[in-house]
Amino acid sequence: MEFLAYVQSLSLPNLFSRMPAAAAQGLIWGVMALGVYVTFRMLDIADLTVDGSFAVGGAVTVMLLMAGLPAWAALLAAVGAGILTGLCTGLLHTRLGIPAILAGILTQFALYSINLRIMGQANQTASIKKFGLIFDPETHGKGFLLSSLYIPQAIAVGLVLSAVLVAVLYWYFGTEQGSAIRAAGSNPAMIRAQGININTMKVLGLALSNAMVALAGGLMTQFQGTADVNMGRGAVVIGLAAIIIGEVLCDALFRKGCSFAVRLAFVVVGGVIYYVVMTVILWLRLDPNDLKLFTAVIVAAFLAVPYLQKQSRNSFKRAGKMALNHEKEEHHA
Repeated sequence: MEFLAYVQSLSLPNLFSRMPAAAAQGLIWGVMALGVYVTFRMLDIADLTVDGSFAVGGAVTVMLLMAGLPAWAALLAAVGAGILTGLCTGLLHTRLGIPAILAGILTQFALYSINLRIMGQANQTASIKKFGLIFDPETHGKGFLLSSLYIPQAIAVGLVLSAVLVAVLYWYFGTEQGSAIRAAGSNPAMIRAQGININTMKVLGLALSNAMVALAGGLMTQFQGTADVNMGRGAVVIGLAAIIIGEVLCDALFRKGCSFAVRLAFVVVGGVIYYVVMTVILWLRLDPNDLKLFTAVIVAAFLAVPYLQKQSRNSFKRAGKMALNHEKEEHHA
């Protein structure tokens, strides 16, 4: 009876009403996931700077908005701050010989204090009611770029920014320098043989990655109207979840393989799907304290799918070879 009452208490209209906001936030996390993709897939580095650089982007954005700067200028400054955090991690790794994962942890650890310095306290709020939207003529172009109070505009901005970033990344990683960054992660020995400084490529990749992560932090601050020193906690796991979900879906839909541009687009799609799943979990009235547990389970499940598929294909191949050998033995007999 209790279960029946619980099911009856769930409102589908309530769930559907939450979906647009989930999609808007998912697009922002998708932008962040593109940054994680650069280090995780292209450089083969698990960069934990992400949790700190996401919060840096939010802290810089909220303070500059409160100082009267337009949203686009605040976001550009956030991107600049993200580049600096990536450079810091990169230099710790390449110049001081600190392992990449530890260098990211050190930078992230230091960024907590830096974010407190930037904001002067643990959090800051910039009200949309005070600043308005950038599209509003009354704000003279100084309002927010997006807000949770105006979901259609937030979705439109998220889609446009995601499309622009995917196009720019596709172009950049087709250039000589971009190709060198990709090769630095997949074949370091070849890069060295070509006379290219692999450390420079790593630093550039880390700077680019954290620039996009900080941009996502700035966008999330505008969407929520607030920035917090802990807002980036767990961001790297969310980014990984978006990447894995997007890649699994991409491979499932395109049996002959995804092009690079399509794969990048599916990383953003993965961010949206991840946040939709989280919204469904909250709609089911499960304990919000278990969200990180569900995230870990989702990431583990999607990480396991490619491995299990590969194992399954290999087992079928082995079985086929064994059957073929058995037939040959019978034929010779």
